[in-house]
Amino acid sequence: MTGREDIRHFLGGDAACILVEVTGAAGSTPRDTDAWMLVSKERTFATIGGGQLEYMAIDHARQLLKGAAADDRLAIPLGPEIGQCCGGRVALAFKAVGPETRAALMERSDAEIACRPHVYVFGAGHVGDALAIALSLVPVRTVLVDTREKELSAVDVPGIETRLTAMPEAVVRDAPPGSAFVILTHDHALDFLIAAEALGREDACYVGMIGSKTKRATFKNWLSREVKRPGLFDGLVCPIGGTAVKDKRPAVIAALAAAEIMTAVLTQQQKGAAPSNERKRVKAKAGSSSPRW
Repeated sequence: MTGREDIRHFLGGDAACILVEVTGAAGSTPRDTDAWMLVSKERTFATIGGGQLEYMAIDHARQLLKGAAADDRLAIPLGPEIGQCCGGRVALAFKAVGPETRAALMERSDAEIACRPHVYVFGAGHVGDALAIALSLVPVRTVLVDTREKELSAVDVPGIETRLTAMPEAVVRDAPPGSAFVILTHDHALDFLIAAEALGREDACYVGMIGSKTKRATFKNWLSREVKRPGLFDGLVCPIGGTAVKDKRPAVIAALAAAEIMTAVLTQQQKGAAPSNERKRVKAKAGSSSPRW
């Protein structure tokens, strides 16, 4: 559960719960100091990394919920004695969730969701739908765009926005800086139009288009002939998902492309890499020989 409604549902449905926060992480640890989770008598929300560390944290939190006289801080070495040989050391803090903490957690969730990178998927076909499903599991704001009402109305994926428009290129123009654009519509001419618009922004973290060696060459020629900006082609990732796995099944393409997109998004977030440079890096890694339809 990652959305705003999920944390509100959890906090509203459990009268008592404990906030567990990672306050220290030294050496090799499952998560860093930004990790936290909520523990109630029956359920949990979010994670501090799983494994025996998390089992111990859940058990300790539930002892606190029962009124046990237990510490509100733990320092846990991740060694063979707990069956988790990461080799690091984790410090945890435990806090009963009262009204003030509930409000702060919801505000924090709202802020995190509001600043998530935007990923625009153009085309609600087989690959587009599979990609939207894959992206629904990661912390991005995914918008599935199409000109066809029937295809969009068939999409029912929690956390995925849909946008029906006769002018997909206008969606590109209105997107915030640092957005990712994935182009896989039912029409190659429309693909070219959207791709040219996205590449022309020069502030996207990723611009990818489904295709083959022939489609790449055709698009490059079209950019030179019609747009008069052949240099834009250098920022395009095509085919999406790379060439290491030569598999044209929609779910496989979607999984590979989702990993590629998240690499670009997170690299820009964590390292402050220039969006245009990141596109070129991913493109170089992806190659261009394997078709993606």
